[in-house]
Amino acid sequence: MFSKDNILKILSGVIHPGTGKDIVSLGMVSEVTSTDKGISILLTPEKSNDHFLSSLRSSVVKTLKDALGQDAAINDIRIEPKVVVGKHAEKPREVLPGVKNIIAVSSGKGGVGKTTIAVNLAIALSRKGYSVGLLDADVFGPSVPKMFHEEKYRPEVIREKDSDHIIPLSKYGVKVLSTGFFVAPEDAVIWRGPMASNFLKQMIMQGDWGELDFLLVDLPPGTSDIHLTLVQEVPVTGAIVITTPQEVALADAIKGISMFRTEKIDVPVLGLVENMSWFTPAELPANKYYIFGKEGGRKLAEKMDVTLLGQIPLVQSICEGSDNGQPVALNDSVTGNAFSELALQLIESVNKRNREQRPTIKLQINK
Repeated sequence: MFSKDNILKILSGVIHPGTGKDIVSLGMVSEVTSTDKGISILLTPEKSNDHFLSSLRSSVVKTLKDALGQDAAINDIRIEPKVVVGKHAEKPREVLPGVKNIIAVSSGKGGVGKTTIAVNLAIALSRKGYSVGLLDADVFGPSVPKMFHEEKYRPEVIREKDSDHIIPLSKYGVKVLSTGFFVAPEDAVIWRGPMASNFLKQMIMQGDWGELDFLLVDLPPGTSDIHLTLVQEVPVTGAIVITTPQEVALADAIKGISMFRTEKIDVPVLGLVENMSWFTPAELPANKYYIFGKEGGRKLAEKMDVTLLGQIPLVQSICEGSDNGQPVALNDSVTGNAFSELALQLIESVNKRNREQRPTIKLQINK
């Protein structure tokens, strides 16, 4: 077993080619674990799209082997970009004080795979070591329980200090709350707008979310009372908008982006995700068929001056994973890696937003 100080001293000889400084003084070496079984290192670069990450990983292994001997066991060199916390999280907030970033997942219309993106993105972030929550705010059409194969889950409610705490489902490293946990799958939710908004407030205020790097909020399609309730209750870090390349979806995505950018709501749009970008049959994995149009999301991102966070293909395994409670982001497959890359791009966009923009404040509506 080698001491942590000795390992850090060795790693101080690894130079980041882009800065000319060693990775220890740059603060990139976040964790060092040395046991009888080997050495594990966690590197946290400032940017997820740092072009030198692959070569740095190789340099770390080579430098350790040269210094400690070729027989030294290097178990794991993990790379996880830092999460920059917005200034609004430096002081206690009225609600969700332990949540660093609240991300709204939105779409202009239904049927574009918004919830599929939200579920797989949450799991992809969790697999990278971040603490993640997923709030299913699609009150009238909750499908998150099915995607986690937990339609029968009923949250426990604990009474503590004169208030109720709803215990979220914990699965695949994600804390989850959904309207679907409180109603039978076959029952329709027939509530007026105020009832739906009040229930969402309960899940936000009384959910036992704890400490989270990210809380993803899966919003209903379109624009509604639920959207207004969210921005009134919590300071939303930013929103991502899901679309397909189809013209009708792109037209509605414009409305969704415009809603968050209105002067009253003023929530930063972190980027656009183009789902169902192309169809790839399982028997012809190299083929791409643009059945909904080509590059519509990229063109819209350029037009609206937003980042295109990712393009997710239409693949049978994604649909099957959503239906059987085994989302593809759990696996290191081609489709799983697409969500892994999407998670990295979201982290980069959140960090950029928190460095460069003022904190989001809760929407105030004067009645």
